[in-house]
Amino acid sequence: MEAVLPFDPQNFSAGLSLDSQSLTAKDHNRHILRVGFPSAAFENEYSLGETLFTNTTLQGAINSIISSEQIDAVFIHLDQLTAAIQPLKSLAKAQAIPLIVYSSKYDQLCRDRALKNGVDDYFYGSITAAYLKRLDFIHKLKNYKNARGNKPYVKQAMDDAPKIKLWALKRTFDILVSGTALLFLSPIMLLVALAIKLESKGPVFYISKRAGSGYKIFNFYKFRSMRIGADAELAKLAHLNQYGEQSTDGSVFFKLKNDPRVSKLGQILRDTSLDELPQLINVLKGDMSLVGNRPLPLYEAEKLTKDQIAWRFLAPAGITGLWQVTKRGKDNMSEEERIQLDMEYAMNNSFLYDMKIFIGTFPALIQKQRV
Repeated sequence: MEAVLPFDPQNFSAGLSLDSQSLTAKDHNRHILRVGFPSAAFENEYSLGETLFTNTTLQGAINSIISSEQIDAVFIHLDQLTAAIQPLKSLAKAQAIPLIVYSSKYDQLCRDRALKNGVDDYFYGSITAAYLKRLDFIHKLKNYKNARGNKPYVKQAMDDAPKIKLWALKRTFDILVSGTALLFLSPIMLLVALAIKLESKGPVFYISKRAGSGYKIFNFYKFRSMRIGADAELAKLAHLNQYGEQSTDGSVFFKLKNDPRVSKLGQILRDTSLDELPQLINVLKGDMSLVGNRPLPLYEAEKLTKDQIAWRFLAPAGITGLWQVTKRGKDNMSEEERIQLDMEYAMNNSFLYDMKIFIGTFPALIQKQRV
């Protein structure tokens, strides 16, 4: 985790001049403005890694963007959600700058009010390195819309895409199925957990950070199928990546056909897909859906820098999806094919389409090809 460095409030003021901001921002790779934060929050202004956070006023933020400063995001305090932010919204949209409404604690009314006012996101609590990655996604998405949105067919697709989020019918299905499955499968899950503990020391669950719908970062659960410290061996095994020859500038995806890090029990869990059962907890929590695009490890998600990022992450993250079902019937699949399937699902999603994929998952599970 990146260290949170102390911030000296003596170097800044709410009426910070543009020249002072520019001089200070030179030492950082990312500059984020905080608009309308109360004086009590001023003492908490800080640098996070190479990101500078600067308190300013609404007019100060507008002036900073107009003067072509490097502004990578603007956080607005809830109290600033008035008609006066319209000029800032217009500038942020034109320059693909993420506009985020912030509150110290989660507030559903605040969230609803923020999204109703057309900002890009609502955030609460401490700003972390993981959320900074989400800001990068929002910037790329807005930039993509600006570059391609003037084409009628693209604009229509972008307008339609957000509708695939977890609406009532899909979410109800997810809760009913995942809850029922956890209830009936709990004895099997307990036996698997016991077997893992008997085979080797270490945790029962493998928990990793994944990027899901809208590049939201969440804890992803699986039964541990590898030996302890397996993640540290990724660099040593890069030459074995089955996607390695698909890209000249480094593959987006990483997968080993016969991963040497997998334990004997872990191989059985993978062959039977039992290692995936804890993801039902993610579904019940709302992190994922039963059907969707596979949530990516952060090191993979960060490499999706082309047009596909604007489409793929608009879809829900899921346990199974179009790629998984298709992959099980095919020995090899290129990186481009996998991305194309993710985008196809994102733009053609419907509840009936989900049911088709969900039902198709069961015969796919008995095939020998492992996903």
